[in-house]
Amino acid sequence: MAFLFNELIYQPIYNLLILIYNIIPGHDFGVAIIIVTILVKFVLIPFSRKQIESQKKMQELQPKIKEVQQKYKNDKEKQSRAMMELYKENKANPFSGCLPMILQLVFLIAIYRVLFNISKDGAAAEGIYPFIYNPGVVKHVFLGFLDLSVPANIHDFSISNAVRLLLVVAAAAAQFFQTKMLMAKSTKAKEAKEAKNDKKDPDFSQAMSQQMLYLAPVMTLLIGLRFPSGLALYWLVSTLFMIVQQGYLQREELKAKDSR
Repeated sequence: MAFLFNELIYQPIYNLLILIYNIIPGHDFGVAIIIVTILVKFVLIPFSRKQIESQKKMQELQPKIKEVQQKYKNDKEKQSRAMMELYKENKANPFSGCLPMILQLVFLIAIYRVLFNISKDGAAAEGIYPFIYNPGVVKHVFLGFLDLSVPANIHDFSISNAVRLLLVVAAAAAQFFQTKMLMAKSTKAKEAKEAKNDKKDPDFSQAMSQQMLYLAPVMTLLIGLRFPSGLALYWLVSTLFMIVQQGYLQREELKAKDSR
C-alpha cells in the first residue's frame, strides 16, 4: 500500500511541483503550490462533487431520518429497516461520501509530505523523473519575501510572520465558510421541523453539524500554526476552490429547479 501511495500519488505530485517551480518566472515556491493545488483539485472534481452532493442529500433527509428514529425509538430492528427503506426511496447512501473524503485525505497527506520534505532542507534531489530538470535546491520564498518553510509564530511580530499568521487565519475562516455553506439547507429544514414540533425533540444530528462548523476551523488553525506555512497556503487555496465549486453546484441546482 505504501508503495502504491508513493508511486501513484506522492511522486507525481512531487514532480509536478518541481516542474512548475522550474518553469514559472522567478521560481516562486508559493505560486507553484497554488498552481499544483488548483490542478489537483480539478483532478478531484468528480470525487469532491460526489461528496458534496452526498452531504447535501443527507442533510436534506435529516428531518425524515429524525421522524423514523422517533417513530421506532423502542424497536431498533424496525428502525433499521425503515431507515434502509428511506435511503432506498430517496436514492441516498450514508456511506457514499466516505470514499471521496478518504481520497481527498490521501491527497492532503501526499501534499503535506511533499511540502514538508522540500521545506525541510530545500533539497530536490530524490525521486525526480529523468525528464524533469533538477533545480538542486528549492527556494521556499513566496512573493519575494515570505518563507513558506517555517510555521507561523504567534510570538513573532515581524511583517513576514504577520502574513504567515494571516494565511493560517484565512484558511480557518475559509473552512468555516465552506462548512456553513453545506449547512445552509440543513438549517432551514431544522427550523421547519422545530416549528412543526414546537422544539420538543432535540436534533442531535444538527448539534453534531454545529460542532463540526467550529471544530473544522479550529483544527485548521491549530495544524496551520504547527506545520510549515506552505501547508496553510495549500489549505487556503484548496478550501477557496471548494467554496467556488459548491457555489457553482448550488446555482446549477437552482437552475434545474426553475426549469421544472
